[in-house]
This record gives sequence, C-alpha cells and structure tokens, in this order.
Amino acid sequence: MTGATAQCALRATGLGHRFRARGDWALRDCEITVPRGRITALVGHNGAGKSTLLHLAGGLLRPTAGEVRVLGAVPGTAEARGKVALLTQDKPLYPRFTVADTLRMGSKLNAAWHQGAAERVVAEGNIPLTARVGELSPGRRTRVALALALGKRPELLLLDEPLAELDPLVRRQIMATLMAEVAEREVSIVVSSHVLPELEQTCDWVVMLRDGRVELSEDAEELCAAHSVVTGHRDGAASLNDHTVVHARTSGRQLSALIRRHGQVDAAWRVRQPSFEDILLGYLQAGDEARGTASGNAEVAA
Repeated sequence: MTGATAQCALRATGLGHRFRARGDWALRDCEITVPRGRITALVGHNGAGKSTLLHLAGGLLRPTAGEVRVLGAVPGTAEARGKVALLTQDKPLYPRFTVADTLRMGSKLNAAWHQGAAERVVAEGNIPLTARVGELSPGRRTRVALALALGKRPELLLLDEPLAELDPLVRRQIMATLMAEVAEREVSIVVSSHVLPELEQTCDWVVMLRDGRVELSEDAEELCAAHSVVTGHRDGAASLNDHTVVHARTSGRQLSALIRRHGQVDAAWRVRQPSFEDILLGYLQAGDEARGTASGNAEVAA
C-alpha cells in the first residue's frame, strides 16, 4: 500500500467490471481518486455504473480489470470490512426482528460496535426499539439500516440511493444525521443520489459516471469556480472556441452555454457563476443529447 493510496477514501485504477451473464461492461477504465474526509456525490443516469462501483468498493463484487482500494485496503478483506460500511438500495433487514433485535445482531456481527451511536440514530427518528422492522414505514426502515451502518463506526460510508423512496423532510433529517457524523468523526461518505439540489447542500466532491466511464472526479468548489454560464448573440459563438463548451442551447438569436473556462471570456458575453446543480445538469444533458435523448429534469434518474 502506498502512502498516497492510504490517504484516499476511495481510489480506482483502470477499474472495470464485466457482467458474465450479459457480456457487457458496467464499468471500464475508471480512474478515480477521492480524498478522505469528503462527502462525495456519485451521479449519473441509470446504467452509468454507480451501483456497480459502490458494490466493488464494498466488496460485494470483484473487479474484472484494474483495482479499487478503500482507505488503502482491498475491498472485502477483514481490514476493509472493519473500516467500511455499505448501505445498498434494498436495505436488507429481517422484517420479523424488532429494532432492538436488529441492533443486537449488529453488535454480534461487528468486531467494533457502538450501541449508543446506533440507538441515537434510531431515537432521532422516534422509533421504538420494540417495533418490528417489517411494520415500519420506508423512512423508518432506512433509519434503522443507517443505524446498523453507523453503529459499526465506519471510516468510510458507502450509500447507494439510500433516500430515493423517502419524502423531502425525511431525506433532510437523514442527511442532517450524516452531516453530524462527518463533523463528529470526520467520516468519509460516498452517496449515490439523483436529487441534485440536496447534493449541492451537502457534498464537497463529485464523481460523475457516464456509460461506465468517469466523466468528472474533482472538488465541487473548484469545479464550480472553473465553469461559467455565458449568454450572448449566437453569431459570436466562435469566440468560445478557446473554452470547453459543455452544453449550449439557442433561442432565436441568443445562445446560452455552460463552459469550462480556459482563460478570459470575451467581453461580448454576459457571464454568471453556475451552481453545482447547473454544472451537473449541463454535463448530464450534454450526454443525453449526444445519445439523442435530451432531458431537462432537475431530478435526474439515477
């Protein structure tokens, strides 16, 4: 293990995964470096490879090509299991267990376990320890699954669409719980989600996947600082050739474009700073249009 790899929450080099049954590549040639202590937004459309990446990082799958490391360890090994928690979309829980039974199971299955931390997550949702898991609402089941994950005191928490089925209030409450965990213990979090506005409020690193390859992997603040939205007469489009035009649209004679700047923007253009959501939507829409399936929704299918 190199020092650089040990300092990363997640690092992938030439990472690829191929499903034998279908014969296609879910991920290919992925190069990703996520520093420790970050809350990382993992974004992309259906089939982009997000769940596959998280399952590889969590040790549920093995790479077909290349390698992935979590906190410097090989996923699935005893070293990695002691440091990493993965919460998948299906949130596997035993419906006949009570909440107390579920947390007791967590204490038996994990060498390091903090009962107080797990019970606190449950209590914040006003969930009785005597309640049966199968009788809980989706939001409360998610909170119990999160309590199991946080009870093991992970250094890296991997979340695969954990909030997709929840209403906005419950999503906000659970994100607040995660933010508190980061503030208290400097936990690294990688969260796959399609709710872009909420990612903007919480995430400081972004990994975007498109068709199994890495489109972006960088600091969210630096990403925003490097981009501009420009508006002006479409006849002046040639002056944008010195920049990377991520996505552009025209309305009559007016052109509006999201660009990655490489130097100064011509004074003829009106320039504004894009939000994190603007940038993610721009890249996602550009990919849609390249495939002839443009989408303008603010909540992009995960």
